[in-house]
Amino acid sequence: MKNKKLQVFISSTFIDLIEERQAAVQAVLSCGHIPAGMELFTAGDESQMKVIKRWIEESDVYLLILGGRY
Repeated sequence: MKNKKLQVFISSTFIDLIEERQAAVQAVLSCGHIPAGMELFTAGDESQMKVIKRWIEESDVYLLILGGRY
């Protein structure tokens, strides 16, 4: 399991936590894992909510960044 790459879904509000999200992405990458988050999605036929739910379900870790907005 030592060499297993984990998919980490990074969740937060976006506009107010851009720097924090970028730091989280860099930390995940530096540990050799795979970051996933809203900014990686493109528009498609499937509803955004369905796509997001599927990505969360397929991720190994859900990282929630909370800030002053909430």
